[in-house]
Order: sequence, then structure tokens, then C-alpha cells
Amino acid sequence: MTDGSRLVGDDIGGGWRELLIVLATGAVLAVLLTYPFALESAHVGRVDSSDGDFSIWNVAWVARTLVVDPAHVLDANIFFPHRRALIYSETNLGAGALAIPAYWATRNPYFALNFVFLLSLVLSAAGAYYLVRYLVADRRAAAVAGICFGFCPYVFAKTAEIQLLMTAGLPISMLAFHRAADRPRASGAVTLGLVMGAQAAFCGYYAVFVMLMVGLSTLMLAALRGWWTNIAYWKAIALAAAVASVTAAPIVLQYLRLQQASGFHRELGEAVHYSADWQAYLASNAVVHQWILPLIKHWNEVLFPGFVATLGGATALVVGWKSGPRVREAVVLYGALTLLAIWASFGPRAGLYSVLYRFIPAFSLMRAPGRFGAIVALGCAVLTGLTVRVWLARVAFATSLGILLTCLAAADLFVPLRFREVPPPSPAYSLLRTLPPGPVIELPFWWRGVELHGHATYMLNSTAHWMPLINGYSDYIPPDFIEAAGTLNTFPSREAFRQLVLQHPRYAVFHMLVFGDEDRANVTARIRVFAPYLKPLYVDDETRLYEIVGFPP
Repeated sequence: MTDGSRLVGDDIGGGWRELLIVLATGAVLAVLLTYPFALESAHVGRVDSSDGDFSIWNVAWVARTLVVDPAHVLDANIFFPHRRALIYSETNLGAGALAIPAYWATRNPYFALNFVFLLSLVLSAAGAYYLVRYLVADRRAAAVAGICFGFCPYVFAKTAEIQLLMTAGLPISMLAFHRAADRPRASGAVTLGLVMGAQAAFCGYYAVFVMLMVGLSTLMLAALRGWWTNIAYWKAIALAAAVASVTAAPIVLQYLRLQQASGFHRELGEAVHYSADWQAYLASNAVVHQWILPLIKHWNEVLFPGFVATLGGATALVVGWKSGPRVREAVVLYGALTLLAIWASFGPRAGLYSVLYRFIPAFSLMRAPGRFGAIVALGCAVLTGLTVRVWLARVAFATSLGILLTCLAAADLFVPLRFREVPPPSPAYSLLRTLPPGPVIELPFWWRGVELHGHATYMLNSTAHWMPLINGYSDYIPPDFIEAAGTLNTFPSREAFRQLVLQHPRYAVFHMLVFGDEDRANVTARIRVFAPYLKPLYVDDETRLYEIVGFPP
């Protein structure tokens, strides 16, 4: 190809039939490459961490509330009586929307989350497939790239944080960018803006990454094609930026209001702890890569793209220069994006991240430079697709080679997933679901440091009844919650009752086995003292459920 504005991807057919084949193939690969996870997805989950509990609750809350009360989806049932509590962390509106059919078909929050996880793999692979297919007009090269990105080790290291699995927006945004750039018309610009803006509903980090990727690509394409004076090109980009801003505004404004009201932000120094080191780019959870881990001994992220993606990406930097203008341009663009993302992933001490923090306001809400690894995974996958395209053009057995490389890419990334079996809910929650609604307080009421994470388990418990919770856990925790937590942990006590006057909880759940022996004895004694105000509804050795029928004078 000699004309940078020609739509290479449109040179091959496609349509709904191809889309169905791509999605179906992606679904099969998602099941096979994570076996036996898909077969167990209704009764297993990442309940081994507070982030995992939070994600399950979050997705279920959004999937439920978007159907029954969409106007109040941001008014999550945590930190009662605070409103807009969903904004205190990632909203996961996108993941929750994708989970709606799974949640309402089963009312199972674990299956809803696991369904979205598998779907995210399929959509990410499909996004990378169509991006490379557009760039080089070769389905075989696109298939290899799709597998390399959709099932990269990075995503399997993030299974407790559903927003970080929503990587599909990265390749889809770049596909929309290339289409809008190659044919700068209003329709393409609007599509690009909508896709970019939608990222705010799926992952705040990736929304920022998309902005950076498209912004840098805009400048690089103008330089590579000599389009600094191409009015149509710049008008399309401006229109896309405007549409993206309007699309993302409903969510972004909520975060800005929270930041202005609370002063919540991340210090640059926090990012050091969450930065990648060089070992991270050799760390992987795939079976084929396990032998590497004892050699590197320590790593703080999982960012190895895989053998196929690493070798293919590196090769593209060499063979791309000897190919046509289209491939050469793509190699320069995605090579630059990959190298800059690696640099940024090393955090403040490497320099680039510090510059981004100072000049891009959104970085004041971020603290994990290692997540730039998602861009690295995409860049390596795209570059691998370019390499495969060049190789296939030079051999007589191109189809056989394409099939072989596809199989190698899949085998390279096999990660058998075995999540923890979900324990059955306490009968107290089954009973609570049938009772008149009212605020709930769960005890122990965690209040010291990392103990605060324990409230995420209570949030997960609330998916059985969806009543308002006095408890809560999120990135931002309201100051009044922190101030009251120590006192509330003494409930029932006169001080705790006095503290709860405004929240006026109706039910109290005590997890007796979670208390230490001494604390359990003290709680039992206090319950006897305040028995006139606590009506027992369910009691066993593990859990006690009371209705709060009055407050002491």
C-alpha cells in the first residue's frame, strides 16, 4: 500500500458472519485456555481477597440496579447514609451492564462476575483481531494477535479487579482511530469519540490510557503522513475529542465533584510501590512460563507478553522496515506506544510517569504505573500480527504456517484457573432477605488499618438481601466513617447506640467466630445487657441476627 489514507482493512470481506465466527472462536478459547474455570463458574470466585469481594459485589449491584432502579445506580448500598457511594471507587458500570443477562438469569453474583470475566477475554481478543485485520488485511495474522492480547498473562493476574479485565476498549479505540484517520468524516469521528468516552464506564485507568494512545497516535500519524495542514484530519480529531468529552462527562464530573468536596487524590510517591520492575516483564502465570519464575525470584507485576508476542513484537521492529509503507507506519506507531508504555510502567523513578502526573490532572487519581502493561501487551500483540503478515507473504505454505502460529500462541498462554469454592451463605442472610427493609450493621466493625478491608466481605454478603449497609470499603473512605468506626466496633454499647442515631440501623449481624475469644465473651455480655433493644431473629454458633427495636435513653 502506498497511500496512507487507503482503507486496507476494507479490502477483505467480513460482516456479521465473520463477527459471529470470531466471537464463537474466542468463547471456545476462553473456555479451553482457562479450564476448568468455565465449568465451575457458578460456584467459585475470587473470594480470597478484598478486591475480589468488592468486584463481585460491585458487578452484581450494577447489574441489579440498572434494571430495577437505574436512576439510583450510583447510590450504592454502602456507607449508609452516604449517597453516590459507587463513585468512591471504580463504578464498573460497563462490567455491570455486561453482567445483566447472567445476573438476572441466575441471581448469582459469582456467576455474574465470572461471566463478565470470560466475556472480557472474548471481547479483548476480538478487538485486537479486528484492529490487526484492519491494519494488514490478513485474518491469520489477526487471529494470532487476537490470542496474544486477549489471553495475555497481564489479565490473568488481575482477576480480582474486574475493571482491569476490561481491556477490549484499548484495541477497539485504536481501530476506531485508524478508521477515523484514514477516512476523516463525521461518522468515523463520532464513533471514535463514543468509543473513547465509553471507557470511563469500564475502567478509569484505561480511559486515561486511551486518551494518551489516541493523542500520541494523532501526532505521530500527522508527522508520518505529513498531515499537519490536513484540515479534514484535524477537524475529525477535534470532533472525536468533543464527543468523547461529552460521553465521559456524566461519570468524570462525579469524580471531580468528589475530589473537590473531599480533596481525595493520590500522591506521586504512592506510585513507587505500584511500579513495575524489570523482572515484571518476565513474570507470567501461564503454564509454559512457570520455569522462568525461579530464575527471576522477585517481581511486583505480571507483564510478560508471552514468548510468541515477545518474539513477534521484537521481530516486527526489524522486518517492518523492509515492508510496505502501511506496515512500516504501523511498526513505528505501535513500537513507540509499546516502548513509552514500558517506560511509564517503571513509575516515578524512571521519569516519564512523573511528567505525566504533573501535566495530566487525571493522574492525581491514579497510583499504579504497572498497569501501563496493558498497553505493552496490546503493542506486542499488534506488532506480532505485523510480523506474521510479513512472514505469510513470503512462504508458499502460508495457511499452514498461520494455523501453526495460532496454535502456538494459544498453547503459550494456557492458564488453568481454580478459584476458591464459594461457601454457602449463612441462613441469617436468607432470613434477612425476607424481612422489611432497613439499614444493616455487621460486626466486628473493622476500624484499624488494613482491617478495613474486612468490610468488603460484608458488602459481598449484602448481595443476598441488598439492604443499606452502615459498613463499607472502597478506594475513598469517608472521614466520618473512619471517625465513628472505633466506637461502632463496641456495639452494642451506649456510645455505639448514640453514634448510630443518624443511621438508625434496623438490623445487626454478629459474626461470632470472627471475634477472638475475649472479644466474643465481651460481645455476648454486652448483648445480654442491651437485650431490651435487640430482638433475636436468628442465632447459631457462627452468626447472630438481631432486629434493633429501640435505642437506650
